[in-house]
Formats: sequence, C-alpha cells, structure tokens
Amino acid sequence: MLPAALPPPSAANAQNASADADYDFLLVGHGIAGALLGWELRRRGCRVLVYDAPRPDSASNVAAGLMNPVAGRRFALSWRAAELLPAAAAAYRTLEAELGQRFFFATPIFKVFGSAPEQQDILARGAARPWGDFVAELTEKDPQLPGLDAPFGGAWLRGGGYVAVRELLAALAAQGQAAGWLRAETFEWAHLVSDATGVAYAPGRVRAARVVCCEGAAAAHTPYFSWLPLTPNQGEVLDVRCPGLSAAQVLNRGAYVLPLGAGQFRVGATYRWPPFATGPTPEGEAELTGRLSALTGQPFEVVGRRAGVRPAVRDRRPLLGAHPAWPWLSFCGGYGSKGVMLAPRLAVLLADWLEGSGELWPEVDLKRYYSFYK
Repeated sequence: MLPAALPPPSAANAQNASADADYDFLLVGHGIAGALLGWELRRRGCRVLVYDAPRPDSASNVAAGLMNPVAGRRFALSWRAAELLPAAAAAYRTLEAELGQRFFFATPIFKVFGSAPEQQDILARGAARPWGDFVAELTEKDPQLPGLDAPFGGAWLRGGGYVAVRELLAALAAQGQAAGWLRAETFEWAHLVSDATGVAYAPGRVRAARVVCCEGAAAAHTPYFSWLPLTPNQGEVLDVRCPGLSAAQVLNRGAYVLPLGAGQFRVGATYRWPPFATGPTPEGEAELTGRLSALTGQPFEVVGRRAGVRPAVRDRRPLLGAHPAWPWLSFCGGYGSKGVMLAPRLAVLLADWLEGSGELWPEVDLKRYYSFYK
C-alpha cells in the first residue's frame, strides 16, 4: 500500500517549491550511489539532507571497489568505459583532496588466461583493438610475477584501479553528521506526504522540494519502487594473508585478487540468487579459496569474510529518473557490481537532470520500465 499523498504540485506552485522547503533534496540511502549524488548536489549549492541507516551487508560496505575497464568471461569492454573511468578517477581524487584521506588507487590489472584456447581467442581478437587503449599488452608467456601461476600468459589492463569504498563512505558520513546533512536513521516511507509546495516527512518535521530513493537492493521493498525489475544478488568476499603473492597489481581470473597492503588481499566475489544466506557461508569461502588456489601455489590464510547484496537490474543498466506518478520523487540505483565506476559520472548526469539542465541517457532512464507500474 502506498503512503497517503495529496496530488502532486501544480506547475505554477512547483516553481516555488524549493523556496518553501527546508531542503532542495531529501536523499534516502548513502551507499556509493547516494553518497556521490549528494556530494555532487552539495557542490552545486543545493540544500541536501540524507537519511541512512547503516547496514553492514550493503553492497557498498562489502565491495572491493574494483574499476575494471575490460571484464567478464567474454573479456568485453565495460559499458561506456572511456567516459566513466576518467570521470570516476577525477571525482575520487577531488574527494581525497577535500577529505584529506586516500581512497583511490590507480593500479594495473593483470587478466590471467586460464587455458590455451582462451589465450588464442583473446590474442586473435586483439588484432582489431576492440578494447582501445585499455589493454596495454597481451602476452602468451608467464609474466613471472611473484607467487602467480600463469602458464598461458594474460592481458595487462590500464585505466582502472580500485576505491576503498567503506573508508570513503565512512569519511563522508562523519562529515555529514558533523555538518548536519546526514541523519543515521531509518527512513519511514509511510510518513512521507506531498502537497502543493513540496514534500513533508513527518518524523523529522522536514520539508523538501524533491526526494530521491538511493537505497540500493533495499529499494526492492520500498513501496514507491517495488515495481521496478530489481534483481538483487548476494556476493561474498574474503580477506586473505598471502605474503608470497605479488601485490603490484590486481589479478583477475574468475575472481579478482586485490592488494590491501602488508601481504593481505581481498578475493571476490561470488554470485548467489535468492533465497539469501545470512552472512558468509562455507560454500562461498570454498569457492573463493578454490579460485585463489588456481592462481597461486603460495600458502594463504583467510583472515576475514563478508557478504553483501548487490542492487542489480534485469537488463544490467542503472535506473535513474522520475517516478511515473509522483514527479517530486526520483530513483538512483541499480548499479550492480560496477557502482564505484558508475557513480561519479551518473551523479553528474542525474544532478543535471534534476536541475532541469540535461537529459538522461535512454539506456539508464527508468522510463524504459514505466509499463511495469500499476
């Protein structure tokens, strides 16, 4: 059942809604999607209030933060990589300067060939340069990296890296609580009502001109957006200690192996469809340790395990834009496993659209699913 709501603002009164509201935007959720959107809106001088009840199993709190320009079993160029990766790198470097902490690590990625047929297939495709400048080198020989078993060689990728997502979000949240723009509270959608001058949220006696849902996988249970084709999936990651393995790059073959420093690595990730387990599982650990063992003969020790739920979408494209019935309500999410790569550029795209100065890309506009709304 949808929360009680009055008719949406009229065209005449909507122009004055921002002046009558306490905030220009009320954001629900502070994962990587909501955090980067809020940051972008604040940079533009918008009055933003964020509600976020921290969840240890959120995708952003579990993710390794990998930005990979060429990924997957098909070794395909990531969607809009040439636009998304530079935008992401620039945004994270700006955040580092603002917050006085390092979060972004531009690191080469070595994609390990798992077999001779895979090696020959990728070498043959490489002649046409389908990956542009993101593939720095293809090699048929073992690169002789310490601790790595790569008898069929691999591909050196550039332009990617990783982000310390949990640390970034913690630093932004600390700033937000100190400045008053973030409330670490559960948002109750049933207490949201609209009138001719904006939206009112009863528990905090807050008024806002616009509301944006950025709840990640939890948005599937939000009354306003339960009709969207969100297909959450659960992923597990391991932290391991393996001092004999090269830490000068990210390794990738069926799993990523991301260096954390001091001989530790993050290994991930699994994919599990509902019903979800409660926390990490023995099966997930066995799968990931098996993938790591395929890359190295070095002894390693599991020192940490985490599980989270990704906010994926049926067509593997994000969801941005307005609710079909309530123009004051918008959605930002569905980033799946590529949130750190998508969030900075899509934050700019959505902020432009929210301010009326730009159009959403058709492939991310949630209008493509309006027919699902009843």
